[in-house]
Amino acid sequence: MAIAPKVFGDVLQLSWNETQASDIPEKLLDMLVGIPTIVSRKEWEARPLTCTALLSPPVAYLITEQLMGMECQEQNSCSQKLRVLQSHSVHNKGWCDMAFNFLIGDDGRVYEGVGWHFQGLHTQGYNNVSLGIAFFGNKIGSSPSPAALSAAEGLVFYAIQMGHLSPRYVQPLLLKEENCLAPSNPKTPKKACPHITPRSTWEARETHCPQMLLPAKYVIIIHTAGTSCNVSTACQINIRNTQSFHMDKQGFCDIGYHFLVGQDGGIYEGVGWHIQGSHTYGYNDIALGIAFMGNFVEKPPNAAALEAAQDLIQCAVLKGYLAPNYLLMGHSDVANTLSPGKALYDIIKTWPHFKL
Repeated sequence: MAIAPKVFGDVLQLSWNETQASDIPEKLLDMLVGIPTIVSRKEWEARPLTCTALLSPPVAYLITEQLMGMECQEQNSCSQKLRVLQSHSVHNKGWCDMAFNFLIGDDGRVYEGVGWHFQGLHTQGYNNVSLGIAFFGNKIGSSPSPAALSAAEGLVFYAIQMGHLSPRYVQPLLLKEENCLAPSNPKTPKKACPHITPRSTWEARETHCPQMLLPAKYVIIIHTAGTSCNVSTACQINIRNTQSFHMDKQGFCDIGYHFLVGQDGGIYEGVGWHIQGSHTYGYNDIALGIAFMGNFVEKPPNAAALEAAQDLIQCAVLKGYLAPNYLLMGHSDVANTLSPGKALYDIIKTWPHFKL
């Protein structure tokens, strides 16, 4: 959706001007301006910051945006949405972190994004000369709450006082694509997840297995050690054979994996989101088991398969099936096995959330 930083009319026309800001003595400013509560990255359990591009203060521009459809009214809820937004930015967008320097919730708290010292990714052409502030936690069509606006005002005064933002800053009027998780048009919702081939398509046997404890806390990457498949029909045959082996030979209640990934780039439903797997003793009720079909000791899966698995993990977070602060592990980290194979293991060690 196209928005502008000043799209809210007078609401986001912050209630001071550059002359007022520059004329206030520092000691008086300390008394007049209440520094807003800033929830640190550590407090909202952010993944480590990997951005390296630095800002050169004081920056000349202030960019404000509103993220629609991310309503939250208290710190725990806002923190959870921040973790999802960060995962979305890293996984789906391929960015080093979330786009904004700070975010402001309807609870009146300021949440640290990339912070004062690093460039955001909010506005092409302005990232190296601006602070990006996003209002989130707002219902679609509503303005930020009075508490949020007050927090923004305090944050900007504080930024000027501490030398992060020029007293003569400019708030440009820009129309740009909004960076948000909510669909811009309810008639054409954004696809949050990749296509998953259901059990009915590969003709799964009917089973009755225990329920999962959701959201899962772990993702365990596995390889089947069997035959790879490059076309959907071959992958479906592999999965049927795997289910029969697991049930008839291993005594499992179903196929052991939650999902399987083929070299065709396809994702195939195993037991799915809601049913316990049988992949890793001690973890079956709290971990999603994702199996790459094939043996990857010497050669890793192809790019299509790797991308499909990463999309599936992001989908799990966005849908609430996987905790935003999940840990990613190889099968060999928690079981005496060669799975997922050294070549695949060397790749997943570079993925976000890998448990060191």
